[in-house]
Amino acid sequence: MSSKILLTNLRTTASFCKTLHFLQRPWSPFIASQQSCAIHVDSPPSIPTLTTSYAHGISSHSLLSSTVDQCLKHTVERYPDREALVFMQDGMRKTFAQFYQDVEQTAAGLLAVGLKRGDRLGMWGPNIYEWILMQFATAKAGIILFIVILQVSVNPAYQLQEAEFALRKVQCNAVVCPTQFKSQKYCEMLRQLCPEMEMASPGGIKSSRLPDLHTVIVTDSQQPGAFHLKDVMQAGSSQHLQQLQDLQKNLSCDDPINIQFTSGTTGKPKGATLTHHNIVNNAYFIGMRTGYNWRKNVRICLPVPLYHCFGSVGGGMVMAVHGTTVVFPSSGYDGHANLVAIEKEKCTFVYGTPTMFIDMLSQPDLAKIDLSSVEGGISAGSPCPPEVIRKIINIMGIKEMLIGYGTTENSPVTFCGFPIDSVERKTETVGCICPHTEAKVVNPTTGVIVPVGAQGELLIRGYCVMLEYWKDDEKTQECITKDRWYKTGDIASLDAYGYCKIEGRIKDLIIRGGENIYPAEIEQFLHTHPKIQEAQVVGVKDERMGEEVCACIRIKTGQECTAEEIKAYCKGKIAHYKVPRYITFVQGYPLTVTGKIQKHKLREQAEKMLGL
Repeated sequence: MSSKILLTNLRTTASFCKTLHFLQRPWSPFIASQQSCAIHVDSPPSIPTLTTSYAHGISSHSLLSSTVDQCLKHTVERYPDREALVFMQDGMRKTFAQFYQDVEQTAAGLLAVGLKRGDRLGMWGPNIYEWILMQFATAKAGIILFIVILQVSVNPAYQLQEAEFALRKVQCNAVVCPTQFKSQKYCEMLRQLCPEMEMASPGGIKSSRLPDLHTVIVTDSQQPGAFHLKDVMQAGSSQHLQQLQDLQKNLSCDDPINIQFTSGTTGKPKGATLTHHNIVNNAYFIGMRTGYNWRKNVRICLPVPLYHCFGSVGGGMVMAVHGTTVVFPSSGYDGHANLVAIEKEKCTFVYGTPTMFIDMLSQPDLAKIDLSSVEGGISAGSPCPPEVIRKIINIMGIKEMLIGYGTTENSPVTFCGFPIDSVERKTETVGCICPHTEAKVVNPTTGVIVPVGAQGELLIRGYCVMLEYWKDDEKTQECITKDRWYKTGDIASLDAYGYCKIEGRIKDLIIRGGENIYPAEIEQFLHTHPKIQEAQVVGVKDERMGEEVCACIRIKTGQECTAEEIKAYCKGKIAHYKVPRYITFVQGYPLTVTGKIQKHKLREQAEKMLGL
């Protein structure tokens, strides 16, 4: 080597060493700025780190680069004889080995009936075995699972319109469904949308209204123009199984694998498009946060619907990644069945929305049910009032209760508590920032990051953010900025430890005579009233003040209460302008199929009831 080249290399090395030395210096402003926003979140943060409302959750555990099938296959190899799934209503049990055999047969069968990688398959139905089977069979075959969600409606024409919109939007190639479930007559609705089914051969549908649909698979009966699922499972030959194996070499963790339509609390639903990478890693870190990676014999009672991210990722994907057993108490929600499942199956964790936990707490035989096996639980899907959390901990005895927060667009969980968090943190926050996730709270008008503890709009960035709203650039650009921040639409605040408090939805904000009022604050207070089962607060129109506060209240069974009594309870305990001007008593609330309360419909009902 010439002396000139050697000297150049030495100078380059020296320059690099100086740079490295600078970056390693403890007083480096670069390092200091990084330390002020990065929080190590493998365990509860003990040092207040944040100086502004920007947090970056870091972890010693790397992101996974696996596909859904790779995760499941790895778990099958580790725990072939462990129970993976229990469907109590049907008396069905599957070990991981049995389940994976069904997954491979079904995936090969889907290829045999003409479906191919990149096709969209719509899954339509309640919590049945075939739902979770399709979740993993489509992932193995590279088919995108489109999750069909329809609002429960007394107007069948509206449901048909909604179904047609969703199926056309994603250019759906196949639909899998049971014949019917309760009032939902799936096959009948498909025939109305696609009358050509009656005369078509299975797999050969040509529809004028749904031009991309060619295949319908029914899980529980033989229908004209449709395959029976058992026939599909038997259709896969050794050739198709080999085709399936060859396909695995070309699948990428960045491929879209789920289109989860948001529940549409306002406006038309949008198809959040999620990748293997999105949901695999979200399930991985949900399990790490709850301790599924070290707990023995984790058995999850899962009453939440599989067509919601909480069920399909927090339940199904967590099973595949961490080897947990998932117990389904019933096909449709049944509060009493949940308690029976916990007792009979010795469940160690239970999931639910706040409404589900409220319902479980109100079961008349709760005290007779043995819940001693339960170590922890997760409440998510909507804000959970602190009083409800206290009751879950104290009455149901679920000490390691966690609150999860997220959105379908974020795969879904972005904040989650730790099992050992204090009761104060469990009741007043939605948990701590999750690993490999960034969050910031900004002024909704200026976009400037607000100080720690100040309120603003919550934005999320990281591996968890969806690819897009399927075939909808306009809506995608409305909620994802150019630098990939997802705008949640939630008003929130961050503390110095990276814990988040959700104040409410921007669109639910009540502006009364210039005062900003967040319904969640009033709802949380009303839940402390001994006679109130559940409370929801909306703004109703008022000529003088613009809006007035209206509380829509469900009273506990056997109790009687008046509006005057509730107003008197509020007086002096919350600000005078937050005391509800109107109080209505209701038997229930308008819900989306995923259990979220439709505040815009509740507002309309209240205004109609009050004659406004």
